[in-house]
Amino acid sequence: MAGGLKIEIIRRETIKPSSPTPSHLKSFNLSLLDQFSPPIYGPLILFYPKNDVTSDQRSHQLKQSLSKTLTLFYPLAGRLNDKTIECNDEGAQYLEARYNGHLSTLQEQPDPETINRFLPAEILSPTAGTWPLLLIQATFFDCGGLAIGISISHKLADAITISIFFKSWAANSSGHTHQTLVPNLNAASYFPPKDLPFGWDIAELRKAASVNVFRRYVFDASTVAALKTITASSSVQRPTQTEVVTALIWKCVMAAIRINTGSASKRFVLIQAVNLRKRADPPLPENCIGNLVGHFSAQTNNPTPDLQALVSQLRKGLTDYSQSGAKRLGGDEAFNVVMEHFKEFDEFTKRDDIHLMISTSLCNFGFYKVDFGWGKPSWVTSPNVVQNNLITLIETREGGVEAWVCLSKEDMALFERDPELLAFAKTSIPNSAL
Repeated sequence: MAGGLKIEIIRRETIKPSSPTPSHLKSFNLSLLDQFSPPIYGPLILFYPKNDVTSDQRSHQLKQSLSKTLTLFYPLAGRLNDKTIECNDEGAQYLEARYNGHLSTLQEQPDPETINRFLPAEILSPTAGTWPLLLIQATFFDCGGLAIGISISHKLADAITISIFFKSWAANSSGHTHQTLVPNLNAASYFPPKDLPFGWDIAELRKAASVNVFRRYVFDASTVAALKTITASSSVQRPTQTEVVTALIWKCVMAAIRINTGSASKRFVLIQAVNLRKRADPPLPENCIGNLVGHFSAQTNNPTPDLQALVSQLRKGLTDYSQSGAKRLGGDEAFNVVMEHFKEFDEFTKRDDIHLMISTSLCNFGFYKVDFGWGKPSWVTSPNVVQNNLITLIETREGGVEAWVCLSKEDMALFERDPELLAFAKTSIPNSAL
């Protein structure tokens, strides 16, 4: 951390549910899709500007409301053991920290090393597979700002789950308890757990993460609108912000790969995560928590694809998946569908003639509406920096898109200088936009 700036942990506490979990709810089954998820922490950080409430008052308010919220989300206060969570009210970890810098400066030029220190746990920490399943870090700035970082076990939570949790916690904190989202905890009834033929090698993920390079790019609202106009076609008349930004980044990565490998014959594959709740047949409750995520692939053999073609491929992949794979997940074929996906993924990673990208989008999940009683966040970010060839998107407060891109050092060296990328993307946000 540059210039003597540092984050100092002041205290660490265990927050337990305000009411004990009833005996008949002491054992919680993971769903099949939870089982397939890696034992890592999902990260998210919300930054709040200065207000008139003291840091002690805000910290007390956060802890009291967190305790109430854990009563509803009681599995997050338990301990994971293979396919089940022992809901023993062991609690969540709450860290309070101080940062001797200014929020505005951090937001202008953030870097992964600094941003990750606002999270209470490393993404690849082995505790994500046991306990604690939830950690919170409240970091108070010298300027009066506040960062609330969450590390939540991916064994139980996708991004929608994080959104549901934050909205419920904020409603309890602000006193708007009528807005509290009560989670649906029945994912295992839709996707019953099974004995799986494989496990995750976290050591391998950690090894890969240590040699990657991460960069953050911001596409403001006007830029996203321009990209939508450029990429609209007869096949995709109204492209989404996720589609156009993903297509641009993917195209620029392809250009870097072709130069570094000297090959124009590679097949490029992008796997995109999608919310299953509204795509399953029948649809799942919107407040159902867990890893209710599916994946589709888009592919191209064209060595120099245009943005319209890539957006069309992304839309086709989503449409095909929604009409086939997602519908099959609603019945007895769920296990086969998931295994097919993992076998396809494994094949993509092992073939030298294929370059694989993974993309996930947290756009339009409502994180900028999370108000604990002292206003809405000025910045929300998710520095998911653990996997090579990864794109993570989240919207900005002003309607643009922030992208974290993870590549090898060699590929990043070319990607970050790509003229087409730099024509649309910025690497910082002016204070006026915060």
